[in-house]
Amino acid sequence: MRAVRMAIRRFDPFQSAIRRQFADFARATGQALSLEIEALELNDLHARLFDQGALRDGSLDLAFLSTDWLAEAQCGGLIENLRPYHARAPIADFPAAWSGSLLRLADFAGGFWGLPYHDGPECLIYRKDLLQAAGLPVPITWEDLHATARRLHDPGRELYGTTLALYPDGHNGFYDFCIQVWSRGGEPFGPGARPQLRTREAEGALDFLRLLARDEAAIAPGARALDSVKAGLLFCAGKVALMVNWFGFAALAESWAGSRIKGCVEVAPLPMGPGGRSVSLNVFWVIALASGSRQKDLAWAFLRHVATAPMDKLTTLEGAIGVRRCTWRDEEVNRLIPFYHKLDGLHEHARELPLHPRLADVSRVIDALLARALDTEESSRLLLDEAQARLEAIIR
Repeated sequence: MRAVRMAIRRFDPFQSAIRRQFADFARATGQALSLEIEALELNDLHARLFDQGALRDGSLDLAFLSTDWLAEAQCGGLIENLRPYHARAPIADFPAAWSGSLLRLADFAGGFWGLPYHDGPECLIYRKDLLQAAGLPVPITWEDLHATARRLHDPGRELYGTTLALYPDGHNGFYDFCIQVWSRGGEPFGPGARPQLRTREAEGALDFLRLLARDEAAIAPGARALDSVKAGLLFCAGKVALMVNWFGFAALAESWAGSRIKGCVEVAPLPMGPGGRSVSLNVFWVIALASGSRQKDLAWAFLRHVATAPMDKLTTLEGAIGVRRCTWRDEEVNRLIPFYHKLDGLHEHARELPLHPRLADVSRVIDALLARALDTEESSRLLLDEAQARLEAIIR
C-alpha cells in the first residue's frame, strides 16, 4: 500500500476534512492508498518543515504552509512550482473559480507555489444577542470596540468583553499590529519589506494594543497564552462577547457541535482607525508539494481532487473554510452559517503582508515588541525605535 505523507496545522477540522478527502480520493482512484498525517502546532510545524528539513529530505509529500512562509520555502528550494503539474493535469475551472485575493500570494517568482485550502480574512466577530440585549450598536471604530467590550465585560458570569491572541507564535499579535497601523493610514512595511515603524501611526497602533491588553475591565485574562485557535474556542464557549479574529472561528461557533452560542453569531468589517479606514488582513493556508517527495504525481493528483467543488464544500462542512466562490454562495452552507456569503465582501478590504523569505523572523521581532510593551513602561516610541533597528538588520 502506498502512503502519502502530509504535515498539517493541528486543528480538528483540518484533520477530519483531510482524512475524508483522502478516503474519497482513494476510492475514486481504486488504488490501495493510505494517508500518514503529522499534525503540529504552529511553531512546531514551521520547525519541522524548515529547521528539520522535512520538505527536502523525502519524509513528506505535502504540507500545510501559511502564506507567510511561502517566500521562505520557495527561496530555499523546498517546494515545487505547481504550474508544470497543472499544465500536464489541470484543475478544472482553475483559477476562475477562486477569488483573486487567494491566488496573488502564491503567484510569484515565475511560479505558483501552493494551492489555497483554508481561508477567511480577519473580521469583527460578535455576539449579536448580547449587543441587542444591551442596546449597543456594532462597533465602528477601535474606540467603540474598547467601550463596547467594557460594557459587556462581566467576569462574574465568566463573560469577557473581548480578547487578544498574544501568544508569541508570529501569528495574531503580528497581524493585529499591522492591522492597527493600516487602519490609521500608515504602512508598517515599504517596498522589499523595508520596516517603517518610526511613525505616529505605528506609535498609535502600539499604544492602543497596549491599552487594550492591560484593561482588566475589558479583556479576558491570559491573553498572552492564547493563540488564534484558543481565542476562537473561548468565543465558541460563550466566554467572549466580541473579538477580532479569523472568519473561520465565526463559522465554527455557528456550526460546531461543541459551540454554546449557535444562532448568536454575526460578523462585520473590522473597526476603523483614526484615519477612517477599515482594513482586514488575508493570510491563509495552502497545501504545498514538498520538493523532496518521491511521488510527486500522486501528491498532485490528490491536490487536484481536494480542489474540486465537492471537496472544497466538505472542507467547510467539517468546520474549516473552503476557498471556492461556489462554496461561499452554496445554499446548504448558508443555511448552516447564515453569514457565509459575506466572505466575498470581506476580501474586498483585505490587505496582504509583503513577500519576504525572512518574514517569520520579522514576525518574531513584532512579537517581542508587543511583549516588552506589556512588561515595561518604556515609551512606545523607544520600543518602536529598537524594533526598527532589529528589523533593518534582518531585512538587510
